[in-house]
Amino acid sequence: MQKKQKIKLSRVILSGILFILGSALPLPALGSLIILMASYLIAGYDTLWTAIRNICHGQVFDENFLMALATVGAIGLRDYKEAVFVMLFYLVGTIFEEYAVNKSRGSISELMDIRPDYANLLREGREEQVDPYEVAIGDTILIKPGERVPLDGTVIEGHSTLDTSALTGESLPQDVETGQIISSGCVNLSGVLKLEVSSEFDDSTVAKILDMVENAGSKKAKVEKFITKFARYYTPIVVIAAVLLAVLPPLLISGQTFSEWISRALTFLVISCPCALVISVPLAFFGGVGGASRSGILVKGSNYLEALADVDTVIFDKTGTLTTGTFKVSQVHGEACDPEELLELAAYAESYSDHPISVSIKESFGRSLDKSRVSDAEEIAGKGIKAIIDGRTVYAGNDRLMRDLGIDGLLSDEAATLVHLAVKDVNPEYLGYVAITDTVKEDAAAAVQGLKQEGASTAVMLTGDRKAVAEKVAAEIGLDEFHSELLPGDKVALAEQIISAKASKGNVVFVGDGINDAPVLARADIGVAMGGLGSQAAIEAADIVIMDDQPSKLSLVMKIARRTLSISKQNVIFALGIKAIVLILGALGMASMWAAVFADVGVAVICILNSMRALSTKKVTASAHALKEKEVLAA
Repeated sequence: MQKKQKIKLSRVILSGILFILGSALPLPALGSLIILMASYLIAGYDTLWTAIRNICHGQVFDENFLMALATVGAIGLRDYKEAVFVMLFYLVGTIFEEYAVNKSRGSISELMDIRPDYANLLREGREEQVDPYEVAIGDTILIKPGERVPLDGTVIEGHSTLDTSALTGESLPQDVETGQIISSGCVNLSGVLKLEVSSEFDDSTVAKILDMVENAGSKKAKVEKFITKFARYYTPIVVIAAVLLAVLPPLLISGQTFSEWISRALTFLVISCPCALVISVPLAFFGGVGGASRSGILVKGSNYLEALADVDTVIFDKTGTLTTGTFKVSQVHGEACDPEELLELAAYAESYSDHPISVSIKESFGRSLDKSRVSDAEEIAGKGIKAIIDGRTVYAGNDRLMRDLGIDGLLSDEAATLVHLAVKDVNPEYLGYVAITDTVKEDAAAAVQGLKQEGASTAVMLTGDRKAVAEKVAAEIGLDEFHSELLPGDKVALAEQIISAKASKGNVVFVGDGINDAPVLARADIGVAMGGLGSQAAIEAADIVIMDDQPSKLSLVMKIARRTLSISKQNVIFALGIKAIVLILGALGMASMWAAVFADVGVAVICILNSMRALSTKKVTASAHALKEKEVLAA
């Protein structure tokens, strides 16, 4: 418990003891009054001071003003016990509120612990502990067992296991060795690692995650905006209504006394305090965002969480999203040259590219490349590469590139990605193709099934890959439709078309990981990026980031979203319903100040406790894991 909460709890105990003594002991009236007023001031001095300060700053209508006005009025009517009890119970309510908020912030604070304090920089063979901001791209850092990885980079020496739970929500450690890329924010568990830094701290994974989390609260859900606006108009209205309730009946109805109706008006004020709504609804969404972050899903604002509760269509990119993005050469077919020569030409043509397909070709070739043999390498967008190798003009790419060269009748039904090669001196000559395969992620089918269970009606895949490959993947994981052989611009146009044709209420989600996905991620109602393999452009453009690249996490965050929205609606209906009933009873003189206390602070405590359920994702996660295991076993 924090120091501030301990002080408040001490005030509750002291004020409660004095309240009991002042109420129960057979003391003279003045003695009882002094004890009760001491109890009142101990419980409510900060509420009274805040109300006075806010009035001086022009901020009149808030819960502090309502509490101060109601209790001071009760004291004026000599209802001392009621005044003390209202203020004492209000203090108890604020303790519950602070506890709930701190518990919600706890999950975010756990994530904030990923911020590294230092980096062990190696300079001229010496180790120097520096601020991560001082480390540049290309520097070498040392990460010892128990230390947090401060920056993104590639392991150049050593092997170890990493705790990635702060980033991915997965408790199983990850083995790393020389050549692997690792992200900042992980904890090194065993061996010593040397890392070549690939990004400055401001551009690192941990910095981007922290920025996302810190800014998540600025993007409010519609229901949160409604509550904020509601409270702005609601509070002045109930104050005016209370004044009219105190003044009009005694003036208009014979036999009625001002003291009776002022007492009713004060009860009315306590009942009407909107703190149950103002606190509990944002708390529910904050808990939902925090619960998602503990599962390795970063939601950049509660508005996106709310939008996920009503999804009609989900559009997937293929490579790196539904498939692993790990390509391997499965076949080399030469027509005008032998396979070994064809693979060598392909490797040199792709030598300047970092595309996963290019990397797979170079790895399959397996020998060092003399890049002096290559000149004038040029990428042809959406089609392939043109390069001059040993003085020959070589083209490597898809069948569209070959058609541009006048080469037709190529193999088209192979369920693999084909990189065709041709040379052009005077006339183009077709050399053959390299077949490359990618594997579907083991939870991709579970992801699609989970989305359907959460209410999504259509799952679509967009890919630049060939139709045969796309058709095989779509059939394997149960997609409703797919569109293949798309250029980057085609993806955006087709996504726009789907968004325009969507159901009037349902939202469209786009899930991707590449740089070319960034425009569609930004355009969709909800953009979801894969945080492990995903490009920085995609992660920045997205509204939600899945840190461990598991597409099944999308249905999990949809479950969290629906549960969070349900909890917030429960709070609104319960709080307004109880308040409406007790307000009417209070205006009719059938509800005492004690009932008013329950209708205000009691309802607030119940709503706060209900909101705290949004933090717990155990049942939701267990359900998602069960579905994933079922799909894996079925496969």
